[in-house]
Amino acid sequence: MEYIPEPRQQLILCCECGTAIPPNPANMCVNCVRSIVDITEGIPKQATVHWCKNCERYLQPPASWVGCDLESRELLALCLKKLRGLTKVRLIDAGFVWTEPHSRRIKIKLTIQKEVFAATILQQTFEVEYVVSSMMCPDCTKIMAQNTWKAMVQVRQKVDHQRTFFYLEQLILKHNAHQETINIKEVKGGIDFHFAQRSHAIKMVEFLASMVPTRSKSSEQLISSDTHTSTSNYKFTYAVELIPVCKDDLVSMPKKTANALGQISPLVLCTRVGNAVHVIDFKTLQVAEITGLVYWRQEDITPVCSMRDLKEFYVMDVELLGQNFGRYALADITIQRMADVGRNDNVIIVRSHLGNLLNFGDTVLGYDLLTANINNTNFERLSSDDIPSVVLVKKSYPERRRKRKQRNWKLKTLNKDEGDLAPKKLEQDKIEADFETFLRDLEEDPELRQSINLYKDSSAVRRPVTDMDDEDEDEEAPEVPLEELLEDLTIGGGDDYDDVDMA
Repeated sequence: MEYIPEPRQQLILCCECGTAIPPNPANMCVNCVRSIVDITEGIPKQATVHWCKNCERYLQPPASWVGCDLESRELLALCLKKLRGLTKVRLIDAGFVWTEPHSRRIKIKLTIQKEVFAATILQQTFEVEYVVSSMMCPDCTKIMAQNTWKAMVQVRQKVDHQRTFFYLEQLILKHNAHQETINIKEVKGGIDFHFAQRSHAIKMVEFLASMVPTRSKSSEQLISSDTHTSTSNYKFTYAVELIPVCKDDLVSMPKKTANALGQISPLVLCTRVGNAVHVIDFKTLQVAEITGLVYWRQEDITPVCSMRDLKEFYVMDVELLGQNFGRYALADITIQRMADVGRNDNVIIVRSHLGNLLNFGDTVLGYDLLTANINNTNFERLSSDDIPSVVLVKKSYPERRRKRKQRNWKLKTLNKDEGDLAPKKLEQDKIEADFETFLRDLEEDPELRQSINLYKDSSAVRRPVTDMDDEDEDEEAPEVPLEELLEDLTIGGGDDYDDVDMA
């Protein structure tokens, strides 16, 4: 067997220190190359990043502010852009070195390569320390200052209750439409939204128009003007008016308008308000939609009675007529005023759409048109055949059933500024009554709950069941199912909304 000697690597001596090394174009060892050439020269080892402590965003030169989490890819990219000398070397690796969160220091470990001699590439690792300097961004500066808003959206509705604004508030929270607001102020008859940019106000106006029928108009006010540069500074105001028709309102319209809506009765009941007003003829179960364009073109569709005109009646008999539409059923219902129950035999037979919801012994809310004081032009033009004695609206529940159990859910509300118009005690009681009515509408109407977010209330305590509760178990007031509730993941509340106790 022939012996083949193993080849040995040829070594040379370093020209600086004399250490035996493999041959290389520089004829120098790595340590001597590093001692002579510093590839990190020109790259600063310390830098400063500006951070807004109010909105927790970082300044990305020249004038943009971005939100970054600690040790995130976005923050790493922002820090690397502040190092000017990196364009002359090849970046191999970059990563964060752990520091105390409260130290206001950010350390990054970099690995770079650079050709120092002919066909000689040197790799080196070093650290760069960033000092986090507090600085308020322009947006937060405008928020902290007074009267610095750029655009304002004034939302108003010509009604005597706040139910629509409670519903609109939940829609804004669900779609996060208030994210760009710098202030939300409660005023008499509505809410004002302040924005730092005009485009944000226009976005809010478009959002409101997509949720409910509205009409809007804009105006501008000159704040300052520079004649040398021909530039001007304006403040913009957008006035948004909501349609004055609400859920459960009795609506009257001219016969011409009713015929255009599909030969519907000129006296209808509003069942829901979305991007259009949904009405139903309680005598025939015919339905129609009134869009904002149709309403604002004529403005002859007016509410006759609202929720404050509702009276309570006692159901004596229900005779179904066999005609159904969705959750409604047509029926002839015999009712009696609560003041006449047990005193006389004065009963009223009315045709209603609530046939499948009412039974003997129930109580129902409705509009008593025989005793109501109505001042409406469209209503006065109606013939006597089109005007019923009573219009039934919805089933009612006694207060003892309502208060039997504490609500196991809650809502969130916007963090609004009351300003100088803090409500008086009488007005506060009225607002609380409107809010309670809104909560009951949510419990009774599953379709209304689909458009908003309801959260679990872990602090709710259930009242112990008594013998009286067992007697009325079959007639329990409606509640929100547990599967429709969301988990409240906020800790200690938030800056943009507050929790509302549903006791």
